[in-house]
Order: sequence, then structure tokens, then C-alpha cells
Amino acid sequence: MIAPQAMDAQTLVRLLDLAGIGVFALTGALMAVRLRQTFVTAGFFALVTGVGGGSVRDLLIGAPVFWVQDGAVAAVCIAIALIVWVTPERWWRGDLLEWADAVGLAAYSVFGTWKAISWGVPVVPALLMGIITGCVGGIIRDVLASVPSILLRPEIYVTAAALASGLYLLLLWAGASTVAAAASGALAGFALRGAAIRWSLALPVYRAGEDKEF
Repeated sequence: MIAPQAMDAQTLVRLLDLAGIGVFALTGALMAVRLRQTFVTAGFFALVTGVGGGSVRDLLIGAPVFWVQDGAVAAVCIAIALIVWVTPERWWRGDLLEWADAVGLAAYSVFGTWKAISWGVPVVPALLMGIITGCVGGIIRDVLASVPSILLRPEIYVTAAALASGLYLLLLWAGASTVAAAASGALAGFALRGAAIRWSLALPVYRAGEDKEF
């Protein structure tokens, strides 16, 4: 089993955790504001988007749900919603939601994998825990907002989470430090998702062939 190096990696993985929570909370609040919802709705969107993937991960690996144990997490999510709510809308126009989501996806995928490993989860399930951590919050946000979920669109999203988690594990296996592996995985995942946003990269979709008589 791959064992994460705790001492020199604690600061980085904590930053990845906070980055994932913060930017996902931001995307949730932005979605609510763009839908002209109340502050209560914006705060709720920020919270469920920020903690959604991590909550599912913790339940699956048998860990205490992280934000229930750390009251600051919910406070940060609500604070981010408040900042979005009271600032001019022009500050948040353009592709900010998509780029913020890309940061959260990459950072949180690596952190989710790291946490799964630290709880004794084998490598392949740990990879999946990273993907769940990175993707589920955004999926919940889209479902609540009644917009087409990123999961049901062909553009590259889950693949970027898989790259971030997979490269992190591969580099650990190859003997890299946790810091180098985590940074490299997160940067690779962000680069792939960013390229998908910039150039509309997408995976091929299923196309059924013509019916054939046998």
C-alpha cells in the first residue's frame, strides 16, 4: 500500500483541501447569484457545493465527515457566499465559474485521494475517492440549479479529475515525495480541464450504428 508522507506534506494537502472547498463554494454562490436567488439560497449552494464531494468520500471510507468536525469550513463557505452576494455582478462575469471549478476539481481530487490513502483505502478505490471528491460537489450544484450536469456533457471533466488523482498515485509509486506528487497531479488535472474550457475539448460520444438484420 502507498503511504503518504505526513510531515512535509501537511501544509500542501491542507492548502489543497481549503482551495477545493473555497473555490467550489464560490462556484455554488455564483450559480445562485446568476439565477437571481436569495442570500439564503446562495449560502446553501456554497455550502453543499463546497462540502458535497468530501462528505460523500468520508461516508464511503468510514471517516468522520470533515466539515461536521471543523466548524470553520461552513463559516468559510457562508462568508464566500456573502462576498459574492454584496459585490457587483460585473466582477463575476465571464468564465470565472468554469475556471474556479477547474481549480477546485484538480485540488480536491488530489486531496481526496490523499485522504483515502491515509485511511488505509487501497490504491484503485483511493483513485475513485479522489474522483468523487472532485466531481460530486459540482454535480450537486448543477442538479439543484436545474442546469445540465457537467457529468452528462461530453466535455472533459471527470477525466481531468482522474488524471489528477492517477498522476498523484503514479508519482508516489515511482518514489516521488508527497509534495511533488500532489502538486504535479493537481497542476496536470487543472491543465487538462483548462484546455477543455479554452478549446472546448470533449470525449467522443456513443453513436449507435444502424440496425442490422441477422
